[in-house]
Amino acid sequence: MLQPKRVKFRKVQKGKGNLSGNSQRGHQLSNGTFGIKTLEQTFLTSRQIEAARIAATRYMKREGQLWIKIFPDKPITKKPLEVRMGKGKGAPEYFVAVIKPGRIMFEVGGVSFEIAKEAMRLAAQKLPVKTKFIVARDYDNA
Repeated sequence: MLQPKRVKFRKVQKGKGNLSGNSQRGHQLSNGTFGIKTLEQTFLTSRQIEAARIAATRYMKREGQLWIKIFPDKPITKKPLEVRMGKGKGAPEYFVAVIKPGRIMFEVGGVSFEIAKEAMRLAAQKLPVKTKFIVARDYDNA
């Protein structure tokens, strides 16, 4: 599962403003020819990212290459069950990636259009957001 090796602060504030607006970075294909772009805002857990990665790579059968363009670096804390209010913030439970609309999450290269489209569809099924399949501008269907 993806998670940072070290963090500057163990616990971070939730932050309402970090989900508003469209993605300012990572909204164009950089490595692959095909990709999936999110149309909604959310927190994606490292488990969800890993499930999508496995689904895509299994379908591609080790041909081509898959790039994960997001990383879960925000710790989410949780207090134990049946604990009373107060007494501070809970312990870090898992890590999430902050996803804004327009962010490219996965890219694929080195495979045909049909294989890439199906692999990205299977990956998108594992994610809790609406996505869109995108193709690089310089791709020709020849």
